[in-house]
Amino acid sequence: MMNIKAFTLVSAVEWELLMGDKERVNIECVECCGRDLYVGTNDCFVYHFLLEERPVPAGPATFTATKQLHRHLGFKKPVSELRAASALNRLLVLCDNSISLVHMLNLEPVPSGARIKGAVTFALNENPVTGDPFCVEVCIISVKRRTIQMFLVYKDRVQIVKEVSTSEQPLAVAVDGHFLCLALTTQYIIHNYSTGVSQDLFPYCSEERPPIVKRIGRQEFLLAGPGGLGMFATVAGISQRAPVHWSENVIGAAVSFPYVIALDNEFITVHSMLDQQQKQTLPFKEGHILQDFEGRVIVATSKGVYILVPLPLEKQIQDLLASRRVEEALVLAKGARRNIPKEKFQVMYRRILQQAGFIQFAQLQFLEAKELFRSGQLDVRELISLYPFLLPTSSSFTRSHPPLHEYADLNQLTQGDQEKMAKCKRFLMSYLNEVRSTEVANGYKEDIDTALLKLYAEADHDSLLDLLVTENFCLLTDSAAWLEKHKKYFALGLLYHYHNQDAAAVQLWVNIVNGDVQDSTRSDLYEYIVDFLTYCLDEELVWAYADWVLQKSEEVGVQVFTKRPLDEQQKNSFNPDDVINCLKKYPKALVKYLEHLVIDKRLQKEEYHTHLAVLYLEEVLQQRASASSKGAEATETQAKLRRLLQKSDLYRVHFLIERLQGAGLPMESAILHGKLGEHEKALHILVHELRDFAAAEDYCLWCSEGRDPPHRQRLFHTLLAIYLRAGPAANELAVAAMDLLNRHATEFNAAQVLQMLPDTWSVQLLCPFLTGAMRGSVHARRTMQVALGLAKSENLIYTYDKMKLKGSSIRLSDKKLCQICQNPFCEPVFVRYPNGGLVHTHCAASRHTNPSSSSPGTRT
Repeated sequence: MMNIKAFTLVSAVEWELLMGDKERVNIECVECCGRDLYVGTNDCFVYHFLLEERPVPAGPATFTATKQLHRHLGFKKPVSELRAASALNRLLVLCDNSISLVHMLNLEPVPSGARIKGAVTFALNENPVTGDPFCVEVCIISVKRRTIQMFLVYKDRVQIVKEVSTSEQPLAVAVDGHFLCLALTTQYIIHNYSTGVSQDLFPYCSEERPPIVKRIGRQEFLLAGPGGLGMFATVAGISQRAPVHWSENVIGAAVSFPYVIALDNEFITVHSMLDQQQKQTLPFKEGHILQDFEGRVIVATSKGVYILVPLPLEKQIQDLLASRRVEEALVLAKGARRNIPKEKFQVMYRRILQQAGFIQFAQLQFLEAKELFRSGQLDVRELISLYPFLLPTSSSFTRSHPPLHEYADLNQLTQGDQEKMAKCKRFLMSYLNEVRSTEVANGYKEDIDTALLKLYAEADHDSLLDLLVTENFCLLTDSAAWLEKHKKYFALGLLYHYHNQDAAAVQLWVNIVNGDVQDSTRSDLYEYIVDFLTYCLDEELVWAYADWVLQKSEEVGVQVFTKRPLDEQQKNSFNPDDVINCLKKYPKALVKYLEHLVIDKRLQKEEYHTHLAVLYLEEVLQQRASASSKGAEATETQAKLRRLLQKSDLYRVHFLIERLQGAGLPMESAILHGKLGEHEKALHILVHELRDFAAAEDYCLWCSEGRDPPHRQRLFHTLLAIYLRAGPAANELAVAAMDLLNRHATEFNAAQVLQMLPDTWSVQLLCPFLTGAMRGSVHARRTMQVALGLAKSENLIYTYDKMKLKGSSIRLSDKKLCQICQNPFCEPVFVRYPNGGLVHTHCAASRHTNPSSSSPGTRT
């Protein structure tokens, strides 16, 4: 339990002012209504005082009581209870089991002498059900056993309206609307006197201590429960608040939100209704009265009256924050909402949240601090300003006044502890990254992003690059100087690029690659520069660094031209002739670029195709000339050359044939002769020079791609004829001829082949060919038969339709009109459309559409 000062006890009525030298006179009851204070004594007097509150700037208010008058009620018994009914200007006085009505100002009884007899105690209904402003509802515990009575009290008369019987003798009562909260001998109950329904709350032994029943708000009561608990109960019989734990010997209770105040024989204790903790203890002996009157709490002994003056809630909250009691301060601040105007509360509560956030931050409770900063809508620059040099030099920010915390900067807060400082910086990085894209950042995004960049750079954090490659508001001047200070040159280039200073960015990156400045952020920085230039829209910048990237690596550097986006290529922003001219010094890059033009972009320009073929040829010749350069690389280049020669029809064939003369490249020569239509010559090279029969067959296949079947057949017949010519390798060629026939039987005219074959060949050797040829012939014949049958069927259908049309009669008279020109027929010659429309022959000749349809008509 930690005490706070929520109330101050000040004297209101001293004994001397009340009784003078009458030592045996004691205070029995108290009532307060506005400035009017009434005191009832044991000698049957009622005293009227006028209270005046005097505020004190540096402390609690003081009260001065001025005695107005006093009056004896004419009984010999003590005044038991007083209740003011200000609407009636009446004071209800319970004395000797009788409730009298007296005037509030002169304390004179009403002339009618109206009173309620037989009352042990009574309570006013502060939530009346009648709706009549000129009466009050009074509930009494009657002297009749186990009886409650309801009265309406007017200015000069009383009227009983209800009598309720209870199961046990009632000892205390409080009223709210139709609901009575009763303390019986052994339990508390809620009773609806309108419906007669009762609900038990909890047991209670009245013989051990007197019960307490107090209405504390609309449909809610405070009760003295067993075990020293202050229990809350609603008219529904449930508790919406946790109980408070007060003294076992409590004799009175009152509520001054958000506190419950309890009185026992020695102390006044103050408990919070928000967290149920005891907050304050005030020594107060011989007290026997504790009541609250419209927010004013009065306690009394038998000899004096005192007032519990609450400290302002804001002062209490600030005291709690100063003691680092954040949770209690926040609970109290939330509870204060009902007593403070909405707008004022919102401003106050936001500031309290911000203060609490800085307290948690100073204790390195970062999760709690973050939530408090968010909830309090903290201007994040308040937090950034704790970190030296993070705010931009151009920032106009000044800290809140009065200040939200007591720290000059992070050094003071952490007392120079580097580990704590590092934790604080990590927290700020995380917090700024979260809030930079929210409404919290509106209006000062530059300050936030610049501070975040500085933190990332100082900590060598990976997120620095992520910040710079996405939308950001980092100020160039501050950020550039900071990045240079921490040698973050690659990041500085990204910053330049974001601010449209691409030339400065690329030059800085080039310096890193060249070793002029040191930055190991990216090991692939050269490739990154190439990629950057590839997507760069500044042509001058690309040309300025083209030589540099090509000198570093021809194969990679050429990508600045070959991998440009398609939309940019379509704009022809880089003329291929200009690029080729630039690449003349870089043969490998030139080959890559021409491959890009010819193979990837498929440009149909003879110059590019011929140039690429010549470069391939030169490389093949160079590789063949080099004794150490045989194998995979030479084969790959040759494969590219052959593929280009086969696929392309745009290069200069005669020019390349001249270049190939004496080069020892028969396969390439054969392909070129094929391009000239010199197929027999080409096949002769493949068969007799290369002895490559598989290549000869492939030649027939690729050379006939996209051509009609007869062309392919002629190629295969030419190859067969070459095989069958007598020569020094007749046996080998004969085997090749047999294989050719057996593998490609369907490509030959079997009749012609049989005439070409030597008589000495056996049928068994030609069995696969003959089988395939027969199968192909039969298949072709059957296919033709099927097609013929289908055509005959279709013709039969059309013939039937025509006969149907001819079989129907047509009546033609001079009243029939042509559907095109709308003139009558002068002779029995006409054209009839399928839909039955008749037109002149000359009209049908000039119009080829059906008169009632947009589709072409058909004459029948």
